[in-house]
Amino acid sequence: MITYSCGEKLGAAEFLQFAAAVWPGRYDADKTQAALDTTVNITARDGGKLVGCLRILTDGYFFGTITELLVLPEYQRRGIGSALLRLARENTPTLLYFGAQPEAEAFYEKNGCKRSLKSYIIER
Repeated sequence: MITYSCGEKLGAAEFLQFAAAVWPGRYDADKTQAALDTTVNITARDGGKLVGCLRILTDGYFFGTITELLVLPEYQRRGIGSALLRLARENTPTLLYFGAQPEAEAFYEKNGCKRSLKSYIIER
């Protein structure tokens, strides 16, 4: 059974192991922990195993953004991402803005998200 939690404190080791299965990369554990500590973390667990996570970065009043929505590949297409989005909508103090990969746009639109601003990046 999938259980959901809002505001969970996540550890970098668990998160990085989970994220590597969805979005492989080489990440610094200390910087990851600092990032996790600054976001509202909404999680999905199956018997204690982290299977989905949505993170919100917000100032608590004016602005919020979804930094990522990740679900383990073997748990995708089971409604977990949709449930995480619903919990984000119910538990954020602000509007949420976010970017989406082109292949994920239909998922977000199916879940009631509306196209808004174009996004831009500034590289270091």
